[in-house]
Amino acid sequence: MVATRFHAVRESARMIGEMIRKEFLQIRQDRRMLMVSLFAPVLQVLLLGYAATTDLTNASLVVCDQDRTPESRTFIRRFTTSGYFVERYRVDVPDEANRYIEHAEASMALVVPKGFGSSLLRREQAHVQVVLDGTDANTSNVLLGYASQVVASASQEILLDAASAMRGMRVGMVVPEPRIWFNPDLKSANYMVPGVVVLVLMVITLMLTSLGIVREKEIGTLEQLMVTPIKPHELILGKLIPFAAIGFTDVVVVLAVARFWFHVPMVGSIPLLFALSGLFILTTLGLGLFVSTIAKSQQQAMLIAMFFVMMPMMFLGGFVFPIANMPPVIQATTYVMPLRYFFEIVRGILLKGAGPAELWHQALALIVFGVVILTLSVWRFRKTLG
Repeated sequence: MVATRFHAVRESARMIGEMIRKEFLQIRQDRRMLMVSLFAPVLQVLLLGYAATTDLTNASLVVCDQDRTPESRTFIRRFTTSGYFVERYRVDVPDEANRYIEHAEASMALVVPKGFGSSLLRREQAHVQVVLDGTDANTSNVLLGYASQVVASASQEILLDAASAMRGMRVGMVVPEPRIWFNPDLKSANYMVPGVVVLVLMVITLMLTSLGIVREKEIGTLEQLMVTPIKPHELILGKLIPFAAIGFTDVVVVLAVARFWFHVPMVGSIPLLFALSGLFILTTLGLGLFVSTIAKSQQQAMLIAMFFVMMPMMFLGGFVFPIANMPPVIQATTYVMPLRYFFEIVRGILLKGAGPAELWHQALALIVFGVVILTLSVWRFRKTLG
């Protein structure tokens, strides 16, 4: 009895091994699949790592200095030496500055009116005008924040000069002392690139699984496999294990790019990250398997995976838009998005050094999603095979 069971297990392992070998041979022969598997993740990380950023430097500035005093020139110099703005144009009247904003030739216009310098000398309020294009609200908010920092710094220095000029008098001030944890330089790449790592893992494992199985349907090899002695669970494992191995390989590749190219800090446990990545891969493999049971062609599989799986998770998972800013109904929807939990895991491990004690809620959610999705997908896949 024991010998018979052992022989059956060994035979099953042999069949699964042959399926895995077949899949890897097929991927190696399909150069397009090989390019997608190994080189596309690196390209995606590089492109999104630079494109998906909220940092703005050297923004085009048009200056209208109607005062033309040493005080106005000093004030304008604060903007041009801040690293945020570069003076591209200089005009004489505000209407000319507005024209550059209207034609998107400048990101911001700075107008210093007449009497600016004399107002400062009389210790009075001096007004300046900042003109921004509100079409891109995010960019405008960032530039307005930069401009506010420059103006606040100038105002603080003026107050200090006034206090030193008044002998025997002291001026009370509130001086902020910020403490920024986990990302002290406020580099958006440190926040965005780990998110890109998650997206790449999702796209590669989900797309390869769905396209790979649907391709077998199109060329008729899936039906040929079903007339062989291979059992359904052996076929499924033989199909999924190679894509899981490719997923882990891509994790290594994109983490290397993130660390050595973008210099993203990795203060947490990398083995823990790999272990929890395996939970997420269970989910994406299950979703890819489910898509393959619906689609009749590779084009259908790609469209279904893109519009009904990846885009909703990308928008509602917290990569593009902050979940806290979403309406309560939409926030409730995000709890059924596995991507949300894996974003928190990757950023928590890489940036905060979080461990199992801090991430067990997210890990438990991924276990539940992975088991449920993969079980339903396997059940539907076996039903379609029957």
